[in-house]
This record gives sequence, C-alpha cells and structure tokens, in this order.
Amino acid sequence: MRTTLDPERLEKRRNEIRTELASIGDLRPGTLTPRYRKCGKPNCHCATEEKGHGPSWSLTWQVGGKTVTRIIPLNAVALTQEQIAEYRRLRQLTRELVEVSEGICEAKLASAAASDEAVKKGASKRRSTRKSSPRSQPL
Repeated sequence: MRTTLDPERLEKRRNEIRTELASIGDLRPGTLTPRYRKCGKPNCHCATEEKGHGPSWSLTWQVGGKTVTRIIPLNAVALTQEQIAEYRRLRQLTRELVEVSEGICEAKLASAAASDEAVKKGASKRRSTRKSSPRSQPL
C-alpha cells in the first residue's frame, strides 16, 4: 500500500512514528501457546479429561531458520504477552515508516523532475546576444 499524501503530512506522520518508536518497551518475537499434557497415570484425572494437566506455556520463535521453544513460567505469561505485543507493534511501525518514507522520497523525486522540466523549458526564452569577435568585423 503506497501512501500518496502531500509531503508535509507525510513528514508529520514520519515524526509521529519516530516518537512512537522511541517509546517501544521490551520486545520479544514468537508465539505463546498453552500446552496440556497427560501424565500417563491411569488413576489421574487427566486420563479421563480431554485437556489433561496444564496449561504450561511455551514460547516458540525462529533463530537462523531453526525453531526454538522455551517454557514460560505461569507468573511471567502476562509479561511475555506484553513483550510479544511490543515486538508486533515495532514491526508495524517499521513497515509504516518505510511506506511514509517512500512517499516522501517519491514526492521529492517528482518535485525535482518538475523543477528540471521547468529549467529545460525556461532555458531557451532568452536570446543569445553574442557579439562578433573583433577579427570578423570589417575594417
């Protein structure tokens, strides 16, 4: 999605995004997933219930093309969710910053092209007032 607004509005939005980026907190990529497991004991409630024990929370993300999983303690789940939200906010702001910046660059390019065109059109308005060199004048 290309942004096609006037350059002043684009620059204003760029400054707003920069301010928002400065307020980004701790961030963490990945997906937080609740996991339920069955312990295997025939007398345990998990043998008769569908869900089993849990939830135990795991955070999964990619590092160098490999999936990494980390178990998150129950008391840190809310904090981890906030960190994931901040990471997603950073990604969204970064995408928007690039779009706005592209719009600014396109506006500057169009302005420069219009300026070049005006110079080319306006360059031939004045006639040349060359004087003959002294050698070519009759004596």
